[in-house]
Formats: sequence, structure tokens, C-alpha cells
Amino acid sequence: MRTTLVSLAFISLCVASPLASIERRQNVDDATVLNFALTLEHLENAFYHDALAKYDAKAFKKAGFPRHTRDRFAEIAAHEKTHVKFLTAALGESATKPCQYSFPHTDPKSFAALSQILEGVGTSAYTGAARFISNKDYLTAAASVLATEARHASWVASAVNKFAGWSGAFDVPLGLNEVYTLAAPFITSCPSTNPPLPVKAFPSLAFTNKPVPGHTTTVERTPANAPATYISFFTGLDKIFVPITNGQVLVPEGLSGTVYAVATRSGEETTDDTIIAGPTILLFERDSRGNLID
Repeated sequence: MRTTLVSLAFISLCVASPLASIERRQNVDDATVLNFALTLEHLENAFYHDALAKYDAKAFKKAGFPRHTRDRFAEIAAHEKTHVKFLTAALGESATKPCQYSFPHTDPKSFAALSQILEGVGTSAYTGAARFISNKDYLTAAASVLATEARHASWVASAVNKFAGWSGAFDVPLGLNEVYTLAAPFITSCPSTNPPLPVKAFPSLAFTNKPVPGHTTTVERTPANAPATYISFFTGLDKIFVPITNGQVLVPEGLSGTVYAVATRSGEETTDDTIIAGPTILLFERDSRGNLID
């Protein structure tokens, strides 16, 4: 199993939203979904641009990567820049502007690990947001971007980080608030003129020891004024609910790849009204025989 400094960063960074203009609205229209997507694309665009400016070919070679690795990341960076231009053109004057960001990588290896995380979240974000899009042309365009994000995630996981390029037969669709909770720690400030988005960040969720399938782990914290009674593990299209007993939870057997966990007061559903904290990202990397990789 692999729990990197990247996944720990999602736990340790504060998820309080820096976006003062954010407010909740009942209706989510196509423009809102596109601006939400653009918010994520701005983040990814900045992530790759800044990292490639920081780490040259020599840094990648020193980190043990083959020569072509940085060049492929440069291609991904170009894709993300194109996504930003595409969505900005579609939204026109109402397009959200880029924010200021902070990313917890210190070398090409931690950058590659974080890239795998961000591309996975991006894939889950597009998958989950598809149901909100009514315009078929927009839906087709979003599906095209989704496919490219999934290819990015697969290449980074397998060719660069040497893990499986998938988590199973299905990917996890995430809701708007769940995605924003994962993205918010990287956003330090945003223009006050940006259009409001109907999202909020949930409190962070953490475990005191590394979760391992089939073993018990301790839930470190959930808001005291709204105690959680279950941890829900998102794996593919399934959500597995496990009760919290004396602050501990038994991690289900068989979890593989990227899994998202939330603390919830319900043992049957995860909604904006039942989620107490999270999601946090758990990585259960396995070899081709299904064995967990330490």
C-alpha cells in the first residue's frame, strides 16, 4: 500500500475556503458546471506550468526518470492550457479567472505523485458533474476532456509511478462539494470578481494510522458538534458504509487503487446533508497479481 506525502497533504492542509464569493444555490446550470470545470482546469494549468518551470530535464534525470518523462508532462501541460482556453472561450465574459495556488511538491517525484492525485480527482470531477449538463454539445465536449484527463491519470500512474493505470472496472464519480473539498487546500486566494459557485468545502477527515484493507484504523477527527457514525468508502460506483465503533473503523477487504473516504451520519447515503467530513484520498496500489504494494 502507498500513502504518500501527497495524500497526507490532503489531510493536513486546511480546507477552509479562500473564495469569499462562493455561495450555495439550488439550481446548477450549464454555465455553472463549465465554470466549475474551468476552476479545476486553471488549477491544473498552474500546477504543471509552475512545476515544469521549477524542475528542468536535469532534475528529472537526477530523480531517476527517463528522458522522455518531462517531455510528456510538457504535453500534458499543453493539454491543460488548451482546456483553459476552450472553456474560457465558451463562457466568454462570465469565465472565472485563475486563482493563486500552493502545491506541496519539492522534487520531480513528489510532483509526479501529486500529478497522479490531481488527474484522478479531475477524472472523478468530470464524471460526477456530467449529470448536471443539459446541453448535448457541452456534454460531448466535457466527455472529450474527461477522456483526456483519464488518459493523463493512467499514464502518470503506470508509466511514471509504476502502478496500475486504473482502480478497477469503474471510476468514482464525485459531487461538486466533494471535489471542491479536495481542491480547496491548493487555492490560496481568488479574484473577488470571479462568479460565485454553488460549492462548499467539508471539514477535513484523517486517520491516525495508515488504512489497510482488512485492518482497523482510528478516525482522527470529525466535527464535535456533528459526530459521524459511519465511514463511507467510495470505490468505483460502489459506496461501502462501515460503522465507527469507539473511534475506529474496519477498512473493507479488497479495496484497490484510488478510494475516497468520507465521514457521514448516515449508513445508507452520502449527500451534502449527511457528509460530516472528507473526502480524503486513500491509495491502495496493487501489483498485477492483486497484492498490495508497500
